[in-house]
Amino acid sequence: MKAMQIDFEAFAKIASPIFTLIAGAIIKRYTEGRPRLLSFLGHVSAFTLQDEQKTVVYTHAVVVRNAGRMAAKNVRLGHMSLPLNVRVEPQVDHTINRREDGTGEIVIPVLVPREQVTVSYLYFPPLTW
Repeated sequence: MKAMQIDFEAFAKIASPIFTLIAGAIIKRYTEGRPRLLSFLGHVSAFTLQDEQKTVVYTHAVVVRNAGRMAAKNVRLGHMSLPLNVRVEPQVDHTINRREDGTGEIVIPVLVPREQVTVSYLYFPPLTW
């Protein structure tokens, strides 16, 4: 029985375009400009006011940053319970869409590369963190 011989030159001619295609796709993925959104908590706090009722006030902040190379479009921050007191800093163009059931979302049409916004919330019981 005769052993099968592999023609390495023919194999290289077939494999090199496939390898080049895969390598090009990997390089494109890591070098092309695209948005990359990061989010994290800025702070969470609770205060007891020094008034007669000892009112409790809660606050927290969420930071959203576009760490990518392209503008992020139509950035939506969804909420299962959207407090009445919300502030977006710096003052970028945004809309707050509230629904009757208490849910809602904050929509930022464009977040340019390297831009960061902080969304701060202030709320009272029974809503807690």
